[in-house]
Amino acid sequence: MSASVRSQNEETSRSLPFQDDRDFADAQRGFIAALRPGVIENAAGDVVWDSDAFSFLDGDCPATVHPSLWRQSKLCAMQGLFEVTEGIYQIRGLDLSNMTLVEGDSGVVVIDPLISQETAAAGLALYRTHRGARPVTGVIFSHSHIDHFGGVRGVTTDDDVTAGRCPILAPSGFVEHAVEENVYAGMAMARRSAYMYGAALPRGPQGAVGAGLGPTNSTGTPTLISPTVDISRTGQTEVVDGVRIEFQLTPGTEAPSEMNFYFPDHRALCMAENATHTLHNLLTLRGALVRDPHVWSKYLTESINRYAAATDVLFASHHWPTWGTARLTEFLGLQRDLYGYLHDQTLRALNKGATGIEIAETIELPPALARTWHTHGYYGSVSHNVKAIYQRYMGWFDGNPATLWQHPPDESAARHLEYMGGSDAVLRKARASYEAGDFRWVAQVVNYVIFAEPDNQRARALQADALEQLGYGAENGTWRNFFLMGAYELRNGSVGTPIVTASADIAAALSIEQLFDAIALRVDGPRAWSAAITLDWHVHDQNIVHRSELRNGLLVHFDRTGEMPPPDATFVLTSADLHAALLGNSDLKQMIADGAITVDGDASKLTELLGYLDSPDPDFAIVTP
Repeated sequence: MSASVRSQNEETSRSLPFQDDRDFADAQRGFIAALRPGVIENAAGDVVWDSDAFSFLDGDCPATVHPSLWRQSKLCAMQGLFEVTEGIYQIRGLDLSNMTLVEGDSGVVVIDPLISQETAAAGLALYRTHRGARPVTGVIFSHSHIDHFGGVRGVTTDDDVTAGRCPILAPSGFVEHAVEENVYAGMAMARRSAYMYGAALPRGPQGAVGAGLGPTNSTGTPTLISPTVDISRTGQTEVVDGVRIEFQLTPGTEAPSEMNFYFPDHRALCMAENATHTLHNLLTLRGALVRDPHVWSKYLTESINRYAAATDVLFASHHWPTWGTARLTEFLGLQRDLYGYLHDQTLRALNKGATGIEIAETIELPPALARTWHTHGYYGSVSHNVKAIYQRYMGWFDGNPATLWQHPPDESAARHLEYMGGSDAVLRKARASYEAGDFRWVAQVVNYVIFAEPDNQRARALQADALEQLGYGAENGTWRNFFLMGAYELRNGSVGTPIVTASADIAAALSIEQLFDAIALRVDGPRAWSAAITLDWHVHDQNIVHRSELRNGLLVHFDRTGEMPPPDATFVLTSADLHAALLGNSDLKQMIADGAITVDGDASKLTELLGYLDSPDPDFAIVTP
């Protein structure tokens, strides 16, 4: 533990308003019972959630954790069943997100059933232990991120949904965005999620203490049942099991498909993930589409104007509620000002020629925002959010022609080392910078040595030490996890991808258009340059004929209409068999032999097409070349 980071953390303890304990009172309010023990297993007996592993947070903040992050992590680790207001309950601390339960005439409506089937089932069981065995009579997905729908099969079944006993409500575009996020770039995002959530880090003062938005991700079975009720406009009102709900669509905010909703009979407002007790991400460190802080701010203004004056309690799908009309109105206003200010000031600076990295180093929040706990960057950060805003408007290029065509990291590293006198000279100087506490520079310069000489053990050790110190000093939970995971992999090797979101349910939800898009993303272009394959897919349960054409290394596909040149082969099959054939879940030859798929033409052309497909790598390198 370096003296400089220790000093920085001690100064934080003195400068921030730790005497303000209203958040702790709010987080404990309405507590009914915790899950004991706080361990959830899957059917095979594997632990998929362990809240007891975070019990060390009951103690005082150690020198190896930023005091503000320690405070946030203590709040997020409070787990169990809580009453929000009469008829509304929350399960908190049993996954990254919250599950909310609203009691209706005959059962209970579940909002955002966590990431995993197992954690959602455990949360529902805890609720039923204390509120009775009420059936689930409705499910609401507030938005298209997996921590808000993945546990749905833990609370309801296909039969209940199909029979109409349990409608599922979601905002327009939900399935499209939920599927695309977890399939198109799913493997890359999942690999980086291992860093973002510290999946392999030991829980403790020198490891994972939380992700700022919640403790961490569960590692159970993610599921999906498609919605049955589409929320398509703000002001749309639905009644589910006697519960009246008015919806506010907020696309392009925290998710491409998202909505807030108001319960007029409870005077309660759910803000989904648009207003939580942290500065959120405009671009997550795991990767995503860049979000729009300008529209985010405007939707929060709309929330204030439509609902705040008629609301007694505000809750969200992360963190703890806020009670009282005046307090929740102020809370929403400060959250609104946070995103609007970052947007406008970034644009003001970039229009003066500043680049994203320059703006991120100089921008400061107004005093009223800086002294408010829920605007601190525990999950998002001012630094990487400002860079995201710059990227949204200006792209990756900073305008300097010197950066327009740079060498890739390994080639650049080799040239840097040559100019700097070789790896021994760089490491000697980097060690001095480390002793001086300049860990940011050590991480930057030693990275050149590692990318030029991946097996240089002295460089790996020094880099791991520097990243560790950066983690110990980070207020942001995901920054801490990234730094500490980088150190972990440099010392121990790759952990791969512990969290997989592309489940069978999500793959099955791919539309035919999305299915072929996902296959096209896997074509090894150079190997397929000379290939020419045209296949027709007669999907008889959907009464369509979809054509796929592989030319010049590109798979083009479209619904066939009118007269066209004949294909190499036509396959007649169901949409389920199409998924199985293209995703490799079944033996293609056996399906044809069994008659599940009939073929007119040269069936070997499909085998050839599948042979051009590449497989994503769940273990690609991050801190090494």
